[in-house]
Order: sequence, then structure tokens, then C-alpha cells
Amino acid sequence: MLTTTVINYQTNELQEKTLKPETGIQGEYLIGRHPSCDLVLDSPVVSRVHGRILCQGGKYYFTDLGSTDGSRINNEEVDVNQNWLLREDDIIRIGEFVLLVKDLQLYGSNQEPNLVVDGNSTGIKQWTKGEITVRCVQVIDETDDVKTFRFVAEPPILFSYKPGQFVTLDLEIDGKPVKRSYSISSSPSRPHTLEITVKRVPAPPDAPDLPAGLVSNWLHDNIKVGSEVRLNGPMGKFTCADHRADKLLFISAGSGITPMMSMSKWLCDTGADVDVVFVLSARSPKDIIFHQKLQLMAALHPNFKLAITTTRPEINQAWSGYTGRLNEAMLAEMAPDFRDRIVYVCGPNPFMAGVKGMLAGLDFPMENYNEESFGGKKPSKKKATAATPEPVKGEDRPRLHLVESPSTSNEPTVVFAESGKEVSCDAEDVILDVAEQEGVPLPSGCRMGACGACKRKLLEGKVEYDEEPDALEDEERQEGMILTCVARPVGRVVVSA
Repeated sequence: MLTTTVINYQTNELQEKTLKPETGIQGEYLIGRHPSCDLVLDSPVVSRVHGRILCQGGKYYFTDLGSTDGSRINNEEVDVNQNWLLREDDIIRIGEFVLLVKDLQLYGSNQEPNLVVDGNSTGIKQWTKGEITVRCVQVIDETDDVKTFRFVAEPPILFSYKPGQFVTLDLEIDGKPVKRSYSISSSPSRPHTLEITVKRVPAPPDAPDLPAGLVSNWLHDNIKVGSEVRLNGPMGKFTCADHRADKLLFISAGSGITPMMSMSKWLCDTGADVDVVFVLSARSPKDIIFHQKLQLMAALHPNFKLAITTTRPEINQAWSGYTGRLNEAMLAEMAPDFRDRIVYVCGPNPFMAGVKGMLAGLDFPMENYNEESFGGKKPSKKKATAATPEPVKGEDRPRLHLVESPSTSNEPTVVFAESGKEVSCDAEDVILDVAEQEGVPLPSGCRMGACGACKRKLLEGKVEYDEEPDALEDEERQEGMILTCVARPVGRVVVSA
């Protein structure tokens, strides 16, 4: 039996086809554009009868039957009428389609089977959107403080998403509901499992009394093989799948590597004709996430170039790569043609700000710049001193805490109706940041307007967004719901919080 995952990398659609033995059927499986083919690939660059999969002597072969555009296996050109022996994880490239060879079961020569197409014989449904419960089947230690959690669904499903997107976990920690978003580190080209890669977060070194990363550390300490997790998604626009490009530059630091890894796996798995430079900044060699996997990808794929710099190399650790923070000279050596590439950047906010400023100063066309933030809490800003009277005891509803200010009524002000606080803020502040700085409890997840965890009702006033957020339905907008993580107050607003 042979199972293939068929991916159209232009539309990100996938399907599974299974070939299994059955008496009385000829042992070949035709692939092409014509409706009579066993596997129909509807594209003008695919020939009417492009190729076949043949079972012979208990083994499986791919043959290009004189196609116009040709076929490639593992990025190598297949000669016409050459019987190419197939192995598990081989990648067959036909036009914009990719066939991943999976679950290859060989038979002895005295058991040679014939083949039939059983369509989507597994009966597995695709997950493309919404809430599902997944079960952890493996926990992988990537570094001393980074783990990858591999999940499956029951009953089994095929996880369909765009590389670089994220999911939001719906957890209960210490009896309280908590939502947090994590980029998917696996690739949709391997759809049976879904992975997230999580770094343990210590308290800030300059503020050791502050709490460490609540959700990330809870996952490290509590998620084991067999644990079930509720998640929602996929979400996010940080993906190379929507933008065709001949050259890409991925720049990441720390756990910002996760969406880059998803996109890189997808590009390599699908045999995409894209030149990729993968730049990673890590503290030390032992902190490089996916180090061996990245080295293997660079060795197997000529179009994938890896460049790593360490900012704090240790004396007793051998390291022959770049050293120091990413700078102009280093970038010019890693990717001399960086101005010709589409750039994707992910990492801590200071790292991304530094990369963005550096590229802008080097006359990089910033319309080709894309970044993803994991949305850490912004540092508190200085607040004007003001008397904040306590609510009068015994009243049915809380009094608003009025902030004395000489400003006009057009000054951005957020009123938290249930908490009884009124806070003046800057025009660029988002409501969630204002709430956190004032100790007003609000749920949050992605902090980029994509997951909907921070949804609240706007009772009065108007808010504005940099761009229309993904996580609001039209009905919710009409009902006055807003996403506090990306909504900025226009003048005075009253929020249900």
C-alpha cells in the first residue's frame, strides 16, 4: 500500500490518495490533467497524461510519461520513461502540485499487488478553522528551555493551515481560564500532526520579583504525552504562502524561529523553486532551536542557506559561525542581495525594531518587509500624578475614578465601566495596554487582533484600528464589540470591563 499527500502549493489545498492491492486491477496509477486519469491534477502546466506510479516486483516506481513540463523527485529532474524507485518521504513535483510519499508498504515479489485508487480512502476530515481538542503524542526537548509539543486529534484529522500561522490555546490554570497564542512550528505538508514550540520564560533579570511566563511555563510543567488541550485557529497573515516570491529572507531571534521553521519546512517539503536565506540570532550555540534540523535542511536543499549568529558564545563551546548582534556588515555577507528579497522578521520587539530600522537605513524597499510579534506586554509609561478617589461604599454601581487633567475633552480617555476607572492615555495606546497598566483584568491571547480572546463591548465612543482585525464578525461589529488588544480610543470611550 502507498499513501500520498497531494498539495497544491498555490492554493494550499491538500488531499490524500491511497493505493492498495486488489485482485484483477492493473498495477499502475495514471497521473495527469485528463479526467480519465486516476489522479487528476487540474493545471495547464500538467500534461494530459503526465506520469504514473507503478507497482512491480513488490516495489513502487514513479515514471514520467513524456510530459511537457517535466517532473522532479527530491528536486532532481526525472528522465522520461525512467522508473524512479520511490521511498517514504520522497517528494514528487508536478507543476504547482507536490505529492508526498507516505506509509509505503512493500510486498515480496510473490505477493505483488495490483493498485486501485481509493480516493480519500482514509475518510479523514480536514481541519481548516474552529475549536478542536487535541492530544499530545510527543514532547521533544529542543534545548534546555525549549520544548516542542506534538499533537493529534481524535478521531484523526488532517490539519490544514498556512505555514507561519498560529493557534490559540484555551487552558485552565489555577482554576482560571487563560488563552494564549503560539505559532505553529510544524508544516501543513505533514498534516497528520500539529506542533507548537514553547520556550520557558524566566522573570526579567532586571526585575526578578515579577512573575515568570505563566502559560509557557505551565505548558512545560504540565503537558505530557496523553494530555488533552483545547485550541482554536488557525489564524494570522504572517505567511509566505500568500505571496509568490523567487527569493526570501527569514530573520528571527529566540522563539521567533517557530513560524520561520513552519514556512521553511513547507517550502522544502513541496520542492518550491524559491531561494531562501534563513538568518537566526541566538544567545549561544546551546540555545539554537532546531539546530540539527536546520543543518539537515541546508544540506539536503541547495536553495536553503543557513546563517546563525550567537550573541553570547560561551568559552567552552565550540562555535565557528557568526558572533555578535546582527548588523549591516553581517547581513551583507549573509545575503548580499537582501534588497531583492521578500523579508520576514520575527522575535522579541527590540530585535524586530532593530532589524526594521537597519533595513530602512539600508534603503531596503519596506513594502517587502513583513514582521510577526508574539505580543509581549508593553512597558508601562509614566503617568501624570492625580488624585484617585476610592468608590463610595454602599453605592449600587461603582464611581468612575476621575483623573485630573488640564486637557480638553478630545484627549484619549478610557473608562472601564465595571472596574470604575477612568484613565487618560496617549493616542497610540491600545485599550488592553491601558487596562493592564491600571490593573484592570482583561483576557488576552494573540495581542494582534486575530484570536478574539480580548473581545469586549464598546458602550460609548469610537475606536480605531491600524487595519481591520480578523477576529470580528460583521454581527459583532454591529453589536459594538471591539478587540481591545488593537483598538485605540478616539477621544473618550467607555468599555465594558
